[in-house]
Amino acid sequence: MKEGCRKRAEELVDRMTVQEMCSQLLHQSSAIPRLGIPAYNWWNEGLHGAARSGTATVFPQSIALAATFDVDLVREVADIVSTEQRAKYNAYSALGDRGIYKGLTVWSPNINIFRDPRWGRGQETYGEDPYLTSRMAVAFITGLQGDESILKTASCVKHFVAHSGPEAVRHHFNAVVSPKDLEETYLPAFKAAVCEAHVNAVMGAYTMLNGEPTCAHPLLKQKLRDEWKFSGMVISDCWAVRDFHQGHHVTQTPEQSAALALNRGCDLNCGCTYEYLYRAYQKRLVTKNAIKEACIRAFSTRFELGMFDEKTPYDDLSVDEIDSDVHASKALEAARESIVLLENKNHFLPLCVSTMHSIAVIGPTADNRTVLLGNYHGTPSKEVTFLEGIREACPGVRIRYSQGCALDKDRVERLGEPDDRLAEAVFMARTSDLVLLFLGLDETVEGEMHDDGNGGIAGDKGLTLPPCQHKLLKYVAETGKPIVVVLSSGSSIDPETRSYDNIRAVLATWYPGQAGGTALAEVLVGAVNPSGHLPVTFYRSDAELPVFEDYSMRNRTYRYYQGKTLYPFGHGLSYTEFACSDLRAESTGDGVDVGLMVANIGKMAGDTIVFVTLTARDNDIPLHPFLAGFSRVRLDSGEKRRLSLHINKERFTVVRKDGRRETLSGEWMIRVGLHVDEAHDVLSAGVEI
Repeated sequence: MKEGCRKRAEELVDRMTVQEMCSQLLHQSSAIPRLGIPAYNWWNEGLHGAARSGTATVFPQSIALAATFDVDLVREVADIVSTEQRAKYNAYSALGDRGIYKGLTVWSPNINIFRDPRWGRGQETYGEDPYLTSRMAVAFITGLQGDESILKTASCVKHFVAHSGPEAVRHHFNAVVSPKDLEETYLPAFKAAVCEAHVNAVMGAYTMLNGEPTCAHPLLKQKLRDEWKFSGMVISDCWAVRDFHQGHHVTQTPEQSAALALNRGCDLNCGCTYEYLYRAYQKRLVTKNAIKEACIRAFSTRFELGMFDEKTPYDDLSVDEIDSDVHASKALEAARESIVLLENKNHFLPLCVSTMHSIAVIGPTADNRTVLLGNYHGTPSKEVTFLEGIREACPGVRIRYSQGCALDKDRVERLGEPDDRLAEAVFMARTSDLVLLFLGLDETVEGEMHDDGNGGIAGDKGLTLPPCQHKLLKYVAETGKPIVVVLSSGSSIDPETRSYDNIRAVLATWYPGQAGGTALAEVLVGAVNPSGHLPVTFYRSDAELPVFEDYSMRNRTYRYYQGKTLYPFGHGLSYTEFACSDLRAESTGDGVDVGLMVANIGKMAGDTIVFVTLTARDNDIPLHPFLAGFSRVRLDSGEKRRLSLHINKERFTVVRKDGRRETLSGEWMIRVGLHVDEAHDVLSAGVEI
């Protein structure tokens, strides 16, 4: 918080009555005409584009952005999101429209750890690794907030602190987390957001953590305020404070809930419970000073955004910035980088389109606009489905299309018979040279718990495809035609393709944004070399995982999982080959400098990710080597480059069972290569700390 802005906020709040102060602590804050304060709605979303306020550039979903392992790209994406948010704010407020989703306080990113692939909202996160999440978080926050003296937009990270499902019970669920897991896994990204990126706000979760509601948790003071010196706002998740008395039953009345939240450090209530704050004040459950401090923090943010300034550096951002061609190009770049080539038998891809007469494009996600978007999205004006992208990239080739089946129901037509598109899919496949089979999910069946408007309920998911898609896969595969499977989802899904020899390749597109169809087609035909890598583990089954409600990291994520994976964290293939050599690691006063040579020894230009992992001999170190650094590098065929990375000393620490973090002196093993937890293509060296 900038000191000058706080002083201005203090002076303004001093002129308010207690009742007026209380009116400013709900997400829909009232106007105070006598003080020249307009109404303001704090609730806005910008997870991967300016969301829920009309036309905007829609980028790949957050999990897809994480798959790029490209922090510079993520920062650029967030900067564009912020530009469009400012442009919308300028246009809306000029017309007096100060409604929801039209302000400058952007409740993104979601930096929860994706500990379990069944969580439907995991698609909103940057994956399962605390270090990767922290790097992406810092990049996105700094992109949103800008580097001027006035905030471009104000970022709010969510959901403090351990929150990752189950969705259906979130309003009364108690997450039990050990001190070690809290410090080692769930807190690091939030610390980076506060201490490195200087995020403006932190949002609490719906759930309880170890018996305390997170929006009134002692950690708000102990970690955020005291240890990390956070001076920004704490915001409740929407109607989470109501859960205190209706779900968690730690209070009996709305007045008690409002008082508990404010007294424990929650400044702003998304919802309606702070409507009872003035009554709580009258009952002496909360003091005027506590209300005043929360109000000062809220107005400090509004001053930091320049809302009461005559002029800001962003006043000239106009509607021309919204959905521009320049922004669309960046959305296409992000989609290209996010696609992961999971399998490619005998180098079947890229396709040699010139030798093909016909391609069958089959599946419920092939011409599905919703599958491009993911949840918390804006409205693109020019999205390209997978089918449309393939038609554009394959001129002269006959494209035969069949939906094949519904996404998760047994028929496409409401009055149709079961499997009403299955025969069509089979005869389209039989009469074509190749089948591109599109399978997966979309936000209507995987996401935040809500009614999708069509009788379906989104939320958490399993790790297998819906039965109708399994049947489609079986029948199409039995035609014997060569098949490329394209999988769309927010996390681990097993398409169960292993028993079919004619399935030649498998790709993961995630929810790739408005340019997803173009990007995928470019990858299929070899115009773009795939370069995405998995930010999550793809498991073979959820049978080997702990129960969903268990928040322990035991046997979870690549750091602790003991079973055999379908595809490991960091996995991603390319159309070319890369090699690493000449590893050098040298201790410095503040960490370790790592240098190596990276070469493209294949026949095609491409990007690769170099991963640096650490391990040491200590019972409290994660089971497997854990990520400590990464770098994305682009090389032409035959090109080689010396790469240097610095691994901060903080990475050479161990978290004890009581939650204490300490530097572990002695020898550490540094592993560098093109994979995280695979034995091949890895260089290693010991270093003393």
